[in-house]
Amino acid sequence: MGQLLKGKVAIITGANQGLGLEIARHYIEAGASVSICARDETLLARAKSALSAKLAKDQKILAQVADVSRADHVDFLVAETLRSFGQIDILVNNAGVYGPKGAVEDVRWEEWTRAIEINVYGSVLMSRAVLPHFKARKRGKVIQLSGGGATSPLPKLSAYAVSKAAIVRFVDTLAEEVKDHGIDVNAIAPGPLNTRLLDEILEAGAERVGASFYERALEQKEKGGAPPEKGARLAVFLASDLSDGITGKLISAIWDPWESLPRHLDELRNSDIYSLRRIVPGDRGKTWGDLG
Repeated sequence: MGQLLKGKVAIITGANQGLGLEIARHYIEAGASVSICARDETLLARAKSALSAKLAKDQKILAQVADVSRADHVDFLVAETLRSFGQIDILVNNAGVYGPKGAVEDVRWEEWTRAIEINVYGSVLMSRAVLPHFKARKRGKVIQLSGGGATSPLPKLSAYAVSKAAIVRFVDTLAEEVKDHGIDVNAIAPGPLNTRLLDEILEAGAERVGASFYERALEQKEKGGAPPEKGARLAVFLASDLSDGITGKLISAIWDPWESLPRHLDELRNSDIYSLRRIVPGDRGKTWGDLG
């Protein structure tokens, strides 16, 4: 995708492995400097070393151990990024966990709320921390990683499903709040990825995550899942000037023609295309739901 992000600075959370690391790699290849964070110090150091080998002379990388659900960690991360780079252009909220697996009344409440803290509070805290800087510059990109839990039920993974639906609604709400400040806010559905989260499902077993979900996970493992580079390429596009004006959307890296979206800005604005919405009977050809 060329040097679409040349001269830009991005914070990428949860970037020590999986899709976060893939996005960081693509951002560097697109010309950006990156500030990456994660909770695991060993994996983070390994990721920094691998990414550093790809840096050009005018690029830098910062790696900071941080728990995005903690406001003090978030504030320190953003302050250190500004001190090191002098600017922040892009925030990628990638850090996330599945949380507890099992029936909602059986899982430990502390684990359930912890998943909400990381997946929801972490993204909100990170967004709050960078927004004053974005508003002062009258420009910025917030990119949120979502998932299947946002658009369909996930029995026995209730904390994950609830958090992913909540964060997509946060995205389109925040997009409305900041649309007059030159800030675009979007969510990415990267598709079923063969990452550590998939391994967690397989390790948990059919009894804890449900037989159908477990079978789908086994099939995904065997077939390879969605290529993570597709989600990373969409993350580059949404961070670049090419996507200016596209905001408040949940976009699938696999199924949506996102490269063509700039040609449809007028149709995307003020519409519910690529958004969460309630299905009413009329949407399915029924007449019994019309009170008129």
